[in-house]
Amino acid sequence: MMENRTFLRYYASTMLCAGAVTLGAGFIAWWRGRRIDEPATADPPATMSAKRPVEDEPEETDTTRHVARRVIQYFVIPVWLASGLTDWWCHRRTDIEHTTGLKETGIHLLMLGEAAFPVLAGLFLEIDAPVLSFMIASFFVHEATAMWDVSYAVTRREVQPMEQHVHSFLEMVPLLAVALIAVLHWPQVQALLGRKVIRSRPLRMKRVPLGLPYALGALGMMAVFEVLPYCEEALRDWKANPGRLTPPAGQPV
Repeated sequence: MMENRTFLRYYASTMLCAGAVTLGAGFIAWWRGRRIDEPATADPPATMSAKRPVEDEPEETDTTRHVARRVIQYFVIPVWLASGLTDWWCHRRTDIEHTTGLKETGIHLLMLGEAAFPVLAGLFLEIDAPVLSFMIASFFVHEATAMWDVSYAVTRREVQPMEQHVHSFLEMVPLLAVALIAVLHWPQVQALLGRKVIRSRPLRMKRVPLGLPYALGALGMMAVFEVLPYCEEALRDWKANPGRLTPPAGQPV
């Protein structure tokens, strides 16, 4: 058991460090892009220009890029919403309010925020290196929080095979989304890796908006399938054990 806890701590720490490094890479890419507009005191060496070309993000005109965006919109996000709702149902079946209580639900709400903010950024913001680094870092932080969630849950309730399978979706779907977004904005990935310098611009809305009907629909679905169920779960926890994060040991179900 001690070795298992040590592994969990190392895994969570590694994920958090990876997230911090990713955010740092995003800041560096943004800073280098800002320096493009500063007056140059001397011409850069030709070798440096060849290794780190300066450019703007290309326009999204390719058909494959269009299809990839539709996959994110109409496959990845719905699968994430369905997985979150199924996970809530699994918690309800295992009587979470009398086992792990409000503490685990709080962790669930934290993970929901860690996934929801990158989704909102993807819905409305133009993806540049800082935004992409925020999305990648959020994935790493989500992984660390998920490890905390499961390591606590198994000490007080049974995590059934169905729920474990749902967890695999909740972990891999964000990774799939980030991977597709990275492919769509590959020059920004190269900027994060220091291979390119892309002109930094202020945080701005998408050049090619997803459309108001889709955005409102996505927000509504997130509220119905994610926010409301977990708020209901928190309310059940509170009613079962007012003022307590965890139910007392041996509480009757």
